[in-house]
Amino acid sequence: MSDLEIWLVIIALAVATAITRSGFWLVGHKVVIPRRVQEMLRYAPSCALAAIIGPDLLLDGGHVHLDLGNAKLLAGIASFAWFAWRRRMLETIVFGMLFFTALRLLHLF
Repeated sequence: MSDLEIWLVIIALAVATAITRSGFWLVGHKVVIPRRVQEMLRYAPSCALAAIIGPDLLLDGGHVHLDLGNAKLLAGIASFAWFAWRRRMLETIVFGMLFFTALRLLHLF
């Protein structure tokens, strides 16, 4: 690709991004989202987080790894237990990372 083609692609992508993002801002007040859809959208962040974290905890090299040798899975279970006990998200994140780091540094698995 020439420099001109690269710049044209960058400009086209920037315009496409601006149009798609500003569309809701420009006509958002005219669009009414049904109440049922608004209720379902409450769960979108949780679903997205599960879709990101789940495969990372359960998969190792494209294969499901559910035994005690999976340090990520053990740290995830420990973090879930910590959250069930304390109900504080920041503490859960710190605890999970410390637990995972300890497993890795101690070479337990």
